This record gives sequence, C-alpha cells and structure tokens, in this order.
Amino acid sequence: MDFSWMAWTGPTAAFFGVVFLLLLGMGVWEYFAPGGSPRVGLLRFETTRGDRLFLSLLGSAFICLAWLGLVGPNLWWALVLCLVYAACVFRWV
Repeated sequence: MDFSWMAWTGPTAAFFGVVFLLLLGMGVWEYFAPGGSPRVGLLRFETTRGDRLFLSLLGSAFICLAWLGLVGPNLWWALVLCLVYAACVFRWV
C-alpha cells in the first residue's frame, strides 16, 4: 500500500503508535478490571478511566498547539508538560 500521501514521518508514526498502545493498554486493563473505576473528581462529574484518557489526550493536544503558537516547534518541554497534565487528570479528575 502506498501511504506517501499521508506524509508519514518518524514523529507522526510515533504519535499514532503511542495512541494505539494507550488504547490497547486501556482495553487490557478494562478486560482484567471491568467497570472503569468511575469516580467524581475535581470537575464534579463522574469519569471512568476511558474518560480520563480522553481528557488527557484532548488537553495534551491543546497544550501542544499552544506551545507551537507561543514558543515554537521544539516540543520536548511540551511533552513533559503533557505528561504532568495527564498524571494530574488521572489523579484528580
């Protein structure tokens, strides 16, 4: 198959690979511990593990976009910020 129209680069492939592994890991986690451990956190509505993963991915996308617009194309510190954000979401949301 010719995927040249998608402009696959190393970072692009790594991004989609990580998202795929996160979804796979969440699926395995759900298989062994069903229910998603719903809880009411900081946002005052019930969230499951999947909801928290979605909020982490969505927030990380906005962090990276803001970083690109305000700081520039070096996203390594934005990645660190995204990991801290995801840890906070999974802990308190």
